Amino acid sequence: MNRQGVQRRTIGVLMTASAFGYSGFIAVVAVMALLASEIVDSDGLAGIPVAAGTLGAAIASAPLALRSKRRGRRRGIWLGYLIGVIGAGVAVIAGIGGVFWLLVLGAAAFGVGNASNLQNRFGAADLADDDRRARSIALVVWVGTIGAVLGPAAALWINRVGMDAGIDEWVSPLFLGIVGFSIAGLVVSVFLRPDPLEVAGGVEPDAAGRNPLRGMKHSWRVIRPNSMALLAIGAMALSQMAMVAVMTMTPLHMKDYGHAELSTLVIAAHVLGMFGLAPLIGRWADRHGRMRALQVGAVILSVGTISSVVAGYVPALMFLGLFLLGLGWNFAFIAGSALLTESVPAAERVGAQGLSDVLMGLLGATAAFSSGFVKSAVGFHWLANFATVAAVLIFFGAVVIARSSKEVAEATASG
Repeated sequence: MNRQGVQRRTIGVLMTASAFGYSGFIAVVAVMALLASEIVDSDGLAGIPVAAGTLGAAIASAPLALRSKRRGRRRGIWLGYLIGVIGAGVAVIAGIGGVFWLLVLGAAAFGVGNASNLQNRFGAADLADDDRRARSIALVVWVGTIGAVLGPAAALWINRVGMDAGIDEWVSPLFLGIVGFSIAGLVVSVFLRPDPLEVAGGVEPDAAGRNPLRGMKHSWRVIRPNSMALLAIGAMALSQMAMVAVMTMTPLHMKDYGHAELSTLVIAAHVLGMFGLAPLIGRWADRHGRMRALQVGAVILSVGTISSVVAGYVPALMFLGLFLLGLGWNFAFIAGSALLTESVPAAERVGAQGLSDVLMGLLGATAAFSSGFVKSAVGFHWLANFATVAAVLIFFGAVVIARSSKEVAEATASG
């Protein structure tokens, strides 16, 4: 099989795995805060399991990237899904028993499965041509649309079935996490052959002796003087923080107005924005450039957060605001992933990608952890205000670095 044939097969396998992985993940995320709130009867603490899941993904990203570096994408991604399945099982036990600390522990392990969801996009970029890199990433991201549609809808259905069977409220959807991650891991383990990173020449068995922390320090030394790579990581991390902060508390915000079940549909619209237009965004980013894509994404992200504030509580505007929030994140995620991949030397890409997901996860975890306390203290609208500030930072960062790069290019040409 030639390189293009391997790339086509890789895209198909990773799209299939992501479809199941995101369906299971989003089904759980849609109800996690509601389950936590039922257990502890506190909105302030309800965001902690979601934060733990995001933190689990962050902590696992570098070790999984290192495993991919030394043994190939297949084994790195598969291991993350396996740990995610175990975490979902622990969360089920915690939900049935009403044990909050065990729910947090299970959520942290479950989040490792989402680290594999995220690393699938970089597997799609391993063999992609430069002028098709963003759209290759976007195709794998796009299948998250299936998760956006099926995840929350299935969570709502299985929750009713579970309650009829005597299972505590909001526990049943956790089973969807077990099923989704199990199938995703099986697909990757069996069908991701040949391994794209091996074909690309990016596997280094000698990396086995490296410490993940040392690897991150090395990657940071490579990235630090590189303004393009810094922008890529900053845009992904800030957009993740903005998105998670608002998304985590949206179900509880709607619950305050007596529409808890409607929140699953709003989250579905939000995740549809995150994934649904990804192929078009990838093509647009390949055609018009990463910088412009980041600028457009930042504007859309800010409009979404502002809509959430202006809405007060108008269901139609909540649907619109959360959709735009996801769409703005999509622009930053795809353009940032492509920009990072092509801004660092090939030998350093996997480490830089792992560090990127660590930082993205840490900011997301911080946002999820603090979101409940911010909502309780000063209101949901302040979460949206903070997210708007993050969007503004992304916009001006892209403008400044794009202008600086243009000036450098013009000076080099004239010289």
